Amino acid sequence: MVSLSGGFTLLAGTAEAAGGTDNPLIYDEAGLLSEADVAALTQMARSYGAERETDIIVYTTNNPEGEDVVKLTEDFYDERAPGYDKAHGNTVMLTLDMMNRDIYLAGFYKAEDYLDDGRLDKIRNHITPMLSSGDYRQAFEEYILTAHRYMGFKPGVNPDNILFNGWFQLGAALVIGAVAVGAMAYRSGGRVTVSGATYEDRGKSGILGRQDQYLRTTVTKTKIQKSSSGGSGGGGGGRTGGGHSHSGSRGSF
Repeated sequence: MVSLSGGFTLLAGTAEAAGGTDNPLIYDEAGLLSEADVAALTQMARSYGAERETDIIVYTTNNPEGEDVVKLTEDFYDERAPGYDKAHGNTVMLTLDMMNRDIYLAGFYKAEDYLDDGRLDKIRNHITPMLSSGDYRQAFEEYILTAHRYMGFKPGVNPDNILFNGWFQLGAALVIGAVAVGAMAYRSGGRVTVSGATYEDRGKSGILGRQDQYLRTTVTKTKIQKSSSGGSGGGGGGRTGGGHSHSGSRGSF
């Protein structure tokens, strides 16, 4: 019995380290969400994260110690050891610092490869207006959905390329089909063998004269507007104090 008990304890510890289903994924320490919001986002993050074998985490804090948002993220990962496959494993994390109004996205292990700095920048730019408006649940939902979608593309590929858009692919297929059918219908009526050259007398045909006339020169100026949406951004990945490498995207809201 003692041996069996020890075995069950070992198995339970292994399951917990490998991203057990009871591990929390939404850490709303700043109190931005209702209990229903946390439950819905947890279910969403767990479902989509399982498809990518990656923990999708949201961490909000009032940051009473005034720590930098990157350090908050790195310390969280080192101390709480999230990861779908193991402790300190595949994780993408969103940290919201409500004291300084900063946001940081980080990808660890598999997520570092599939959610590099550029892809995390895209996610952050997409959700920043929602955060600025206080639509936190919507922003976190979009973060989960977009992180899941981006991880479905190989690293180094632009996931927002229009060629990957389903509606564009459908439209292109319809256009190609219409052109093919039109060409077949055109050819079905027989080919026309008479052209303008049939009745042309090349010995007596020619250009009689040419004339160029200058009219005017017009110069226009266009003011380039600077983008004012979102907030400041920058930064990138790094390495935690515990030695875990990660991608990153930092900004304000």
